[in-house]
Amino acid sequence: MNRKLFLLPVVIVFFLGGCTLAPKYSRPDAPVPSAWPTGPAYRETKTAASAPASSELPWRKFFTDENLQKIIESALNQNRDLRITVLNVEKARAYYGIQRAELLPTVNAVGSGSKGRVPADLSTTGSAYTAEQYSVNLGISSWEIDFFGRIRSLKDKALEEYLATDQARRGAQMLLVSTVANAYINLAADRETMNLAKSTLETQETSYKMIRKRYEVGLASELDLLRVQSQVDTAKGNVARYIQLAAQDENALNLLVGSPMPPALLPSELSNVSPPGEISPGLSSELLLRRPDVLAAEHRLKAANANIGAARAAFFPRISLTATFGTASAELSGLFKDGSSTWNFAPQIIMPIFDARTWSAYDVTKVEKEISVAQYEKAIQTAFREVADALAVKGTVDRQIAAQQSLTDAVAETYRLSNARYNKGIDSYLSVLDAQRSLYAAQQGLIMLNLSRFANQMTLYNVLGGGSEGGLKNVSTNN
Repeated sequence: MNRKLFLLPVVIVFFLGGCTLAPKYSRPDAPVPSAWPTGPAYRETKTAASAPASSELPWRKFFTDENLQKIIESALNQNRDLRITVLNVEKARAYYGIQRAELLPTVNAVGSGSKGRVPADLSTTGSAYTAEQYSVNLGISSWEIDFFGRIRSLKDKALEEYLATDQARRGAQMLLVSTVANAYINLAADRETMNLAKSTLETQETSYKMIRKRYEVGLASELDLLRVQSQVDTAKGNVARYIQLAAQDENALNLLVGSPMPPALLPSELSNVSPPGEISPGLSSELLLRRPDVLAAEHRLKAANANIGAARAAFFPRISLTATFGTASAELSGLFKDGSSTWNFAPQIIMPIFDARTWSAYDVTKVEKEISVAQYEKAIQTAFREVADALAVKGTVDRQIAAQQSLTDAVAETYRLSNARYNKGIDSYLSVLDAQRSLYAAQQGLIMLNLSRFANQMTLYNVLGGGSEGGLKNVSTNN
């Protein structure tokens, strides 16, 4: 028996290094072009060769605004959704540890004792007696020796699911960084538009006072007074609306961060926010394969591939082993005396003869793999579309801003000339009102286009795989 116990670790190592019946994994070809799209919408998307790739640029270097950096750092440490995602990673890692431990035997120490009366008619001696038995055993209970890799395939599946969950954590971090940054610039844009609305209201109120004085002395009609009054009321409504939007933006940002932000960290206007850094999309779409969502889809595909090995192994025999050694005695004091040793060695083999469920289970695993392939390919196609859309905005937004700036300048001059002509009595006040409305709309449009440029730069950074590193080192699941 001692020789068998000596050989047991050797047997364990031998079988742990055995083969599996899982098919060899090969990554599917990416169902997207190898190069980014070209055309009029993309002609300005090429950046300088010195610009880093998104995946190589930590978010602290991409987001140059110091207040935004502090807010993102707080969100990474305090956001509850991210904390749940981190805990899910820990849970998946624990599940993997459980499945990996299935490869190893479970060793238990068992102590037992019994005492009972045997009646005379059941006794071999013809008289009643009290029977006692005590034992202490150390052994392995029903350890499955993984000849055909069933447990190893399940272990590999659990590993890939854990890795997929970890990539989901990276994706959640990237999304949080991007969402916080977008909430920050939305607040800045709405505050800038609110300031514009307040400035417009002041101008309208000044005009109203001037027209009212002219009306009182008979130099302006009642119609002009009513028209400027309508503009004042409209401006008041706009101010109230953007005060509301700015407050809601601040509430959204506080929810993302996980606590109220100090007012000193919040932006006053979009024009005061430092622009993000320049990034290069590169020449090849192959970098999409490093995105967390694509990597997570590939790990799920590998898990489905490993599950096929477990289903195949179900067609083969299962061998399990139960072995114990210890000591037993009819008296408690005799447990550890010479001659009280015991041992038990009970191997078992189960050979499947007929079980129709195994074929259906095998078919299920094959279909699940095909589903995972389709999901992996869809993840790549979605990633390509997101990058292409962001590049299309990047290639056209500067032209839109230039055109909008030229329009704003022209409308501002139109308003100045209309106001001068009205003051000289050449035109009616209607032309001044039209010019004011056009100027306000043009200025709003310019703010929105600048916001679009900011937001698209952040989106491009996110969809190219940036922002996934450098934030979770300080995240603690005990917070």
